[in-house]
Amino acid sequence: MSRHSKRISQEKVTVRRMVTLFCINRHHPSGSDGLCDDCRELLQYACQRLTHCPKGNDKGSCRMCEIHCYSPARRETIRRVMRYAGPRMILCHPLTAMRHLWAEWTH
Repeated sequence: MSRHSKRISQEKVTVRRMVTLFCINRHHPSGSDGLCDDCRELLQYACQRLTHCPKGNDKGSCRMCEIHCYSPARRETIRRVMRYAGPRMILCHPLTAMRHLWAEWTH
């Protein structure tokens, strides 16, 4: 696996975990994947944006990026998700949270 695909894959895992944590605690979904329709759509959108990230190997945190891949409405939605899930990730998924923070600090 190339560095690019590993980095993107890790980011997809992080986003999936954050959206799932947000959705379970805020929307109480009944779907088998733990997501409501809106959060499932947001996750698909985020994964698509990550797949086509123009930064490639140099990708850091989306929050710190000067290129805005998300539409303004989606950007605000993902910010709400991240604000809620970010602090809780350290308890639910500590390795994922630390990896994400490390990537943010080193890029």
